[in-house]
Amino acid sequence: MAKVVIFSGAGISAESGLSTFRDSGGLWEQYKIEEICQSGCLSWNRENTLDFYDKRRAQLNSAKPNYAHEQIAKLQAKYPNDIAIITQNVDDLFERSGCKKVLHLHGFLPNIRCEKCATTQTIGYTKQERTFTCKACKGSLRPDIVFFGEPAPMYEHLYEAMEDCEFLAIIGSSGNVVAMDNFALHVKVAILNNLEKSDAINERVYTKVIYKKATEAVDEIVGDVERFLQK
Repeated sequence: MAKVVIFSGAGISAESGLSTFRDSGGLWEQYKIEEICQSGCLSWNRENTLDFYDKRRAQLNSAKPNYAHEQIAKLQAKYPNDIAIITQNVDDLFERSGCKKVLHLHGFLPNIRCEKCATTQTIGYTKQERTFTCKACKGSLRPDIVFFGEPAPMYEHLYEAMEDCEFLAIIGSSGNVVAMDNFALHVKVAILNNLEKSDAINERVYTKVIYKKATEAVDEIVGDVERFLQK
């Protein structure tokens, strides 16, 4: 497993124009989270939920990887066996920057998933056709997104990756959804990069804390990773 884990949240993609539900303005403010991103919402608010994710795909289509995504991709290309990328984000900006084997903890927006057999298929940035059914079992299709209150099976792989992690870099995560402080306590080096302080994070458990935009902090983070790997 990789020595270095780069763990990212919405902050890294915000600089590409993708808003989060904690930001003011943008797509999320047009909807109530509990109505389009909560377990069970597809059963009673299906059309509005599908419409929301159609709009998110359209927004993603117009976004581009930023400097932080690109520099992380270059780092992984240089040390392919030592860098694991784990993200809470459902966008494909890491992949489009050239990153490989990105672990998406909360799903992947360009995909839709069968509600019956969990088979996924890629629709990219297009609208989900309401009449389409699963090619494998004819079940109903939904966005391949983990809603609040639903199981998140990819977390198992997060725990596996952290078993061998020696250097943890957290970029753009408030800590409200995934608490990483405990992992930071058990690695040799832990770097935290956020735009501002978060009540959900104990910055004292980190080796270094950088309060800057991800695009402004990424060169320092990459330099620290390289020096660690070259020891």
